[in-house]
Amino acid sequence: MLFLRNLDRAEMAAALRPMGIGGDVAARVFAAVHRDPSAAAPVISDRTVRGLSKASASALAEAAVWPDLEILERRRSSDGFLKYLFKLPDGREIEAVRIPLPDPGEARALKERRRNGGAAPLEALPTAKYTLCVSSQVGCALACDFCATGRLGGIRSLQTWEILAQHRLVAAEADHPVRGVVFMGMGEPFLNYDNVIRAGRILSDPAGPAISAKAISISTAGIVPAIRRYTREGHHFRLICSLGAPTSAERRSLMPIENRWPLPELMAALRDYAASTRQRLTIAYVAIGGVNTTPAHARALAELLDGLKVKLNIIDVSDATGRYRAPTPAELAAFRDALGALGAPVVRRYSGGNEIGAGCGTLAASRSGGVVAG
Repeated sequence: MLFLRNLDRAEMAAALRPMGIGGDVAARVFAAVHRDPSAAAPVISDRTVRGLSKASASALAEAAVWPDLEILERRRSSDGFLKYLFKLPDGREIEAVRIPLPDPGEARALKERRRNGGAAPLEALPTAKYTLCVSSQVGCALACDFCATGRLGGIRSLQTWEILAQHRLVAAEADHPVRGVVFMGMGEPFLNYDNVIRAGRILSDPAGPAISAKAISISTAGIVPAIRRYTREGHHFRLICSLGAPTSAERRSLMPIENRWPLPELMAALRDYAASTRQRLTIAYVAIGGVNTTPAHARALAELLDGLKVKLNIIDVSDATGRYRAPTPAELAAFRDALGALGAPVVRRYSGGNEIGAGCGTLAASRSGGVVAG
């Protein structure tokens, strides 16, 4: 059996060579396999792929298999987020979230109008494109205390085609193009390194979905050996690292990964990555009211990140169990004021889709909230 959707361009050329298919024709087969999101099982023949002989097409048709995911449910929130529940061939379930985005130019113009008092009170922008938050594993072994996925435990990693199928199925029915992918769904992407990186290569291939590598983000809780490998390999996807707390003692209570790769070791790897890429490093910080958002935490965070060019992405915690709460506006304001010492962009990221369990750290393959769509 030949799982063509598990193969990037170079791997596909190698796999097809024994069938008498040369490099140029293999590249066309790659495009036929990965470019069209509407094709559950693409037709690959001597009539659809230029240069492919009948004999090679017959051998390929006999060997190729086309497994797929089943869409069990779609749930839409009032803010336009759409959560997909997928069933894998082995019966396990995963989630992906389609995130609406406006045109960047129109968004900047609206921000300027608001600054100048020229925007209507409830003025919003229409959706121009989507980013897709995909899962890389079923469950997660890291057991971050605030994360619903972590409470499932580690079950298994997804194959490359299972990651790509999330994008393909969502893109096939989207009313606007999917122009970004974030590996921030179920699972720790760097515990499924090879499949995640291969999926990124395919998603960004000009002959495939052709999503810009800079619009593909991979988020890690801090798998240090994988960060160092990622640095050596020189990938152009955006790396995001989640800290959770600015000290080892506090981080350990929230993120058990601290016991395996403590903050000093993690920060050394991140500094090497930043020096290698010369790009601004994105740090995700899950803000938890009464836990990690005091001015003292801000000062400790500024000290931890001293000398690094960073963008600090503050994300409100979303915990359906009620154990953790998002910071109050006053808490957040004091925290952000103290963060001024960073001298770096600080963004409070809007964590949408909370009513359907689609916010950061809430994906748990559940049917809840919002309205059933589609």
